[in-house]
Amino acid sequence: MRAGWLFLGICFVCEAYPQAIQTQKLLTPETALKAAQAALKKCRDSGYQATIAVVDRMGVTQVLLRDRFAGPHTTDMAQAKAWTAVSFRVSTAELAEQTQPGRPQSGIRNRPGVAAVAGGLTIEAGGSLLGAIGVSGAPGGKEDEMCAAAGIAAIREDIEL
Repeated sequence: MRAGWLFLGICFVCEAYPQAIQTQKLLTPETALKAAQAALKKCRDSGYQATIAVVDRMGVTQVLLRDRFAGPHTTDMAQAKAWTAVSFRVSTAELAEQTQPGRPQSGIRNRPGVAAVAGGLTIEAGGSLLGAIGVSGAPGGKEDEMCAAAGIAAIREDIEL
């Protein structure tokens, strides 16, 4: 009788935890660099000196490119935008909207490292989050986001699954 209950218990555990490992898709350093270079080119072509950061799906910086005359604050801000986008799985412009004072999620803005300003976009393909790109240095968040979008567009064919 005990063996039957033990077997039943083991089968229940097997069904509750069907996978022992999980496969994840990751950006290669070459792809992250290609996205950063395309974003930097878009900023330059628009007359902006900016910094571009690309992070992996865990928020770890893979690439950081700072143009010659980009302000010293732009390196931290670009990384914060990319980290914020991947952490919350949403563009930083959308997060900025969702966390306005008086809204239920407004406290998120007080978390260390969160940059709730436009310029950070997630990099996704085939339903998988691959990372994020953050741009800082253009005259405003809308322009930062435009450069980030150009970086993602440059790798779209490479990352489609």
